Amino acid sequence: MIRHHPDDALLLALAAGSLGAGHRFLVEVHLEGCSHCQQRMQTVNSLGGVLLDELAPAELSAAALERTLAAIDALDHAGTGPEPDTNQASAKPWLPTTWPRAMAHCEVGRWHWMGPGMYWNRVTLPDEPDANVFMLRIGPGRMLPRHTHSDSELTQVLYGAFDDGRAEFAAGDFDETDGSILHQPVVGSTGECICLASVEGKVMFEGWLARIMGTVIGM
Repeated sequence: MIRHHPDDALLLALAAGSLGAGHRFLVEVHLEGCSHCQQRMQTVNSLGGVLLDELAPAELSAAALERTLAAIDALDHAGTGPEPDTNQASAKPWLPTTWPRAMAHCEVGRWHWMGPGMYWNRVTLPDEPDANVFMLRIGPGRMLPRHTHSDSELTQVLYGAFDDGRAEFAAGDFDETDGSILHQPVVGSTGECICLASVEGKVMFEGWLARIMGTVIGM
């Protein structure tokens, strides 16, 4: 049961094409596995079509067709959902070995050690290689340093769960944080947690060692 979803503003921004590449990617990943948000997105697109019909004609930019085709392709991916791993006896859609379809054309780097029981890797988007997207793999009972954000961070839980004091976020859940939130994600004792994240701006860690770690990772 997915309990945490992108808010309406993010879905409207996705439909309007105004999200940055990293944030757009995170919302599209969530849409793959969330039938509730797929329905919401259809409603948003329908409302957008009505509003467009009421607008006066205007000249389109040279890249308008390319952006429209890319948005249609993203919705096609969102409707199919991730394939289960049929090689697993108890296949689940968010196993660490089965990544979302939206990652199919991404370059996913190797895992790097960032602390005891904690690893990260870089996810490079084909259309925007400078987007700050990465995965975190945190072991059971481990926690990230307390931090806030200079701008915004989107997180999609791929596997496992964490609790940052506001709520528990489990596989399939989506979270958005900004400078108004100071938190410390803690992974439960039952298993590791793997998250996909997109950061705009900087993650602002407490403590000099954590700040150095964030600089090395590019957070």
